[in-house]
Parts: sequence; C-alpha cells; structure tokens
Amino acid sequence: MREVKINTDFIKLDQFLKFESIADTGGEAKNIITGGMVKVNGNIERARGKKLRRGDIIEVFDEKIRLI
Repeated sequence: MREVKINTDFIKLDQFLKFESIADTGGEAKNIITGGMVKVNGNIERARGKKLRRGDIIEVFDEKIRLI
C-alpha cells in the first residue's frame, strides 16, 4: 500500500485523483468516480466532492493509497 501525505485537513476526491495523476482532467476524474471505480475505506464512492482525510484508504485501479 502506498502512502500519500496531505498538508491540509482534507482533500476532495476529484482533486486527489488529479493530484496523484490518476486522472489528467476534472472530467476524467468525474468519469472515474461516477463510474464506480473508486472505493474509499472499502465502500464505492460516487461523490466527486467527498472529503478525504488522513487515515482514509482509497482504492482505484487495483491500487490502495492511504492518506497520512
């Protein structure tokens, strides 16, 4: 599992996908999220604005990432 450090209280899911270069654009991030391809803490997440915080585990394209 890869760990990613955030320096703010939270980061929105669509911003996180762009920050980690999983999505190149906001539109691509939206399609990945609404397509049900992202899990947050084991649950499929379809809200682009979902606030991710330290300790959350994001699963996308068979990769697990923990926010620290």
